[in-house]
Amino acid sequence: MHLHKEGFTTILISTIVFLALQLINIYVIKRMFPNIALFLVIVVTVCFFIVIWFFRIPHRVHTKGENLIVAPADGKIVVIEEKIDNEYFKTKRIQVSIFMNPLNVHVQRYPINGEIIYSKYHPGNYFIASYPKSSDLNERHSVVLKKGKFDILVKQIAGALARRIVNYSHVGEQAVQNEEMGFIKFGSRVDLLLPLGTKINVKMNEKVQGGITVIGEIQP
Repeated sequence: MHLHKEGFTTILISTIVFLALQLINIYVIKRMFPNIALFLVIVVTVCFFIVIWFFRIPHRVHTKGENLIVAPADGKIVVIEEKIDNEYFKTKRIQVSIFMNPLNVHVQRYPINGEIIYSKYHPGNYFIASYPKSSDLNERHSVVLKKGKFDILVKQIAGALARRIVNYSHVGEQAVQNEEMGFIKFGSRVDLLLPLGTKINVKMNEKVQGGITVIGEIQP
């Protein structure tokens, strides 16, 4: 396991704050309010390690396959339905949504190999990511990958706690399955918009792992 580069600044700031609070606790609170000093030590320490845990990247053996659509993120399947895509395709697609809680691994990975033909950031609101309309109303970044006649839209969506979406995609580049596409800080959601007829291998409320779980299969 290692820590993601997007967490270095946050972890540095958290370390400084953690040490400062501990010093205040030792030299001020412990003398004035000794009964709550230990409690504060525990709370501050737990919060510090939660921040570090959030940016972890565990070692995994990723699933690969030219016809496989691999989960782009960790989380729980909260939507499997047909929906009109109003952003790019303008047609009906199969939407599969993965909700990430703050304790999930928060890196996003490319689900397939393909050319990046669309990459766009959209400012927006910060509704709870499980809210159905968050796909269209929240801050988000959409990427379309094209593999032959098959194309897929991957959408990073900010939630109530997530306030920064990082995306590494550039139009014209080649996406490699399971390589990093981006990162969302502190809880959110990822949508997949797949062609009708795509075989779906997951079910509602199923927990998935990014880079491992097969979401679906590209049909000939």
